[in-house]
Amino acid sequence: MSTAANKFDEGRLMQVLLAPIISEKATMVAEKSNAVTFKVLQNATKPEIKAAVELLFKVEVKGVSVVNTKGKTKRFGRAIGRRDNVRKAYVMLKEGQELNLSGEAA
Repeated sequence: MSTAANKFDEGRLMQVLLAPIISEKATMVAEKSNAVTFKVLQNATKPEIKAAVELLFKVEVKGVSVVNTKGKTKRFGRAIGRRDNVRKAYVMLKEGQELNLSGEAA
């Protein structure tokens, strides 16, 4: 385990990852570059995300890419609403590492 997890507060690391993103694009990225996609806190940093994944899933992380997606404006009848902004983290795992999010036992 790297020392990155030791630098951050463990309680904060438990909150950084909000949910895995399971979509067609996320699945294609996972197959192509051994990466897993997560929805993360708006103020999460790359080192925090890396430490959180290593702590929670006991895997080695090669790198983290982050994308901020602005929420779309949507109409609900006459009312205009807005979807939330989303921060996605693409977490690349080292060779031979695997992360099973489907919940089925191997």
